[in-house]
Amino acid sequence: MSRARPAAMLALVALLLFVATALWTQFARADLDWVKATLSLYLHGPWGLALRTAYCLLALAIAVLGIALYRYSVGPRRSAAAPLLFCVAAGGLATVAIGDSWLPEATPLLAPLIHGLAANTAFLCASVGMLLQAWYLRREPGWQGNAALLWGWAWLAFVLLWMHVLWRGGPPRGLGQKLVIAVIVGWLLWLALALYRRGRATGIR
Repeated sequence: MSRARPAAMLALVALLLFVATALWTQFARADLDWVKATLSLYLHGPWGLALRTAYCLLALAIAVLGIALYRYSVGPRRSAAAPLLFCVAAGGLATVAIGDSWLPEATPLLAPLIHGLAANTAFLCASVGMLLQAWYLRREPGWQGNAALLWGWAWLAFVLLWMHVLWRGGPPRGLGQKLVIAVIVGWLLWLALALYRRGRATGIR
């Protein structure tokens, strides 16, 4: 049976491994300009396998957090919508990671389409799921303090995502995308840490 604190710890470890790997590739890949290159470009070439694995760990963290929060919520706004969106986002992210390992060689014309659809699905479902989850937590006993921060943080991620999509004259594409990813991953880290602390304080196991 899944338990709150182990699930939160698993998510934390997966998120930190993703952050460490993503940061390392920015320094290790001298062939790419980190300001201009989107993170997906780092999936190929040196350290590409490590980053694809880290993508899968991030997908795992997103799904685990969504399911754990649904399982251990008791508030009046408990709903399967947020964990469903998180799981779809995780599936999209895993598709990007796994597909980029063989699709470019197997189907070079189809690979960019699949990558784009999967990546857009991951970003959109994750950002909407964050808003819903933060909204639910506003009525969850013991979560009010964290929920207020997570609610504003989720809106920041949502606005930055659409600015990145629509504002072509804004920051370089690589920098803009990595900023969105950093805000989303930071939100997930805070949520996982809050879930772990909540489980420890209440004795939920």
